[in-house]
Amino acid sequence: MTITDTHIKDIIEESLTKATSYQEYRALVKNLVAEGKSTGELQTEALSNYSMLNDKRMKRLDKTTKLTEEAVADIKSYNGDVTWLVLTESWCGDAAQTMPVINKVAELNDNITFKVVLRDENEALMNEFLTNGGKSIPKLIAIDNTSGNVLGDWGPRPTKATQLVNDYKAEHGKLTPEFKQDLQVWYNKDKGQNTVADLLKLV
Repeated sequence: MTITDTHIKDIIEESLTKATSYQEYRALVKNLVAEGKSTGELQTEALSNYSMLNDKRMKRLDKTTKLTEEAVADIKSYNGDVTWLVLTESWCGDAAQTMPVINKVAELNDNITFKVVLRDENEALMNEFLTNGGKSIPKLIAIDNTSGNVLGDWGPRPTKATQLVNDYKAEHGKLTPEFKQDLQVWYNKDKGQNTVADLLKLV
């Protein structure tokens, strides 16, 4: 899939002016957590608590995420020129489990630039990349740096996690707190490998 729509290109260009590096995003979240806050205009105790948990999660995953030799070789062989623009918020559990993995992949190849924007500050962009009509995050948009075309997108979850979610929704109608806990256990066991496999399809 390649999107060449001028309207979407303009929206992306606008969002890129507000984008930060992953390291800047991590610093932002850390500082907000220290103040008992989250990203976004809506501030609640629950969102603050999720952000604090996610900050710890990302800190751990930044240190522990390992890629297979085969994945490393595949990533290093990519010779395109792409920006991975990710929409996120600090309270999002799926983002906390996958963004450190995206960063590990991007760090292996200078041809991949990883940029972060906040969903609620980039509504026009989010509306172009909905998942089943919803503003689900994280959402990664792969942009060719030469043409500005969208080469593809990914998210809000790795494919196996998406299947688990869809199966559970089909049976129970909605996601329960228990299921969300089970999903985090799945992420911990998977150690980012499914996310890496998905990202390799984008390069």
